[in-house]
Amino acid sequence: MRVLVITNMYPTTEMPFFGTFVKEQVESLRKEGVEVEVLFVNGKKNTLNYLWAFPRLWLRLLTKRYDIIHAHYVFSGIIARAQFLYPVVVTHHGSQVFHGWQAPLCRYITRITDRTLVMSKEMKERGRLEKSIVIPCGISFELFKPLDQQQARKELNLPSDKKLVLFAGDYDRPVKRWDIVQASASILKEKNQNIELVLVSKKPLDIVPKYMNACDVLVLTSDGEGSPMVIKEAMACNLPIVSVSVGDVPEVIEGTDGCYLCTQEPGDVAKKLETALERGKRTNGREKIAHMEIGAISRRIISLYNQILDEKAKGWWRVSRLWRRDKRGNANKT
Repeated sequence: MRVLVITNMYPTTEMPFFGTFVKEQVESLRKEGVEVEVLFVNGKKNTLNYLWAFPRLWLRLLTKRYDIIHAHYVFSGIIARAQFLYPVVVTHHGSQVFHGWQAPLCRYITRITDRTLVMSKEMKERGRLEKSIVIPCGISFELFKPLDQQQARKELNLPSDKKLVLFAGDYDRPVKRWDIVQASASILKEKNQNIELVLVSKKPLDIVPKYMNACDVLVLTSDGEGSPMVIKEAMACNLPIVSVSVGDVPEVIEGTDGCYLCTQEPGDVAKKLETALERGKRTNGREKIAHMEIGAISRRIISLYNQILDEKAKGWWRVSRLWRRDKRGNANKT
């Protein structure tokens, strides 16, 4: 099977943190035996790259053959659907399906592609994407795994005698609500000066597991999410979590001791963080999300690819059969 992935998020030398979850999925599909090529549309560098992507795609299709085109994010989906030679799968990754000006575009592209994947039931319901399929991005259990906490702190030059609250994400994006995290940390510090807030942003992916093992609890306070990778990564490292109820977070952490849902009110966030820190133990999150291991997710995606290709093959067979029947009928008339 040959798959062309079109994405506007993919790690580069300048941005090694950018779209790492897409790259991980690509590499996992390759491990499962799928031949995958990537067409990266760097719209972040220059918006005109989206327009240039159309001739880039057509040039690829003139020189190479594929079975499926898999687009990540709505703009990549529009580019992918500029052709009808191959079936198109589009994956929506975040709250843009129900929040902001991109939402109508997401609904439109969903109607004209062969399959649509979303990260959570919330995205499917709030985005009014009834025919979409919920398949979240998977987690590399080889990369994200429990490590010795003190050794991790030593390697990262973090204090060995403090309680560390981790925020991992783009703090400069308003939707992530870094302001709530800061306010909550201030409330905690008023009660206990031995608590410190650790910010991890725009770091290479391979350094993030060390921070998750070095810290005592992860906090997430976003306005909206799809299936936040940081939550699943923390679960794989057995790191306690305090998060607002966004995306698939409630389902992912459900029934895991040491993980708590909170509101966006700083006082409530601080209270739940305090509870997690007082508990003072790691979780069993890793075993709870075994079904989200990246290899298992990739096999689900491959199964979907095969289903689409089977449908296309049956469709061509029906058309061919009708054409042959019609041809025989016309011959008999003459």
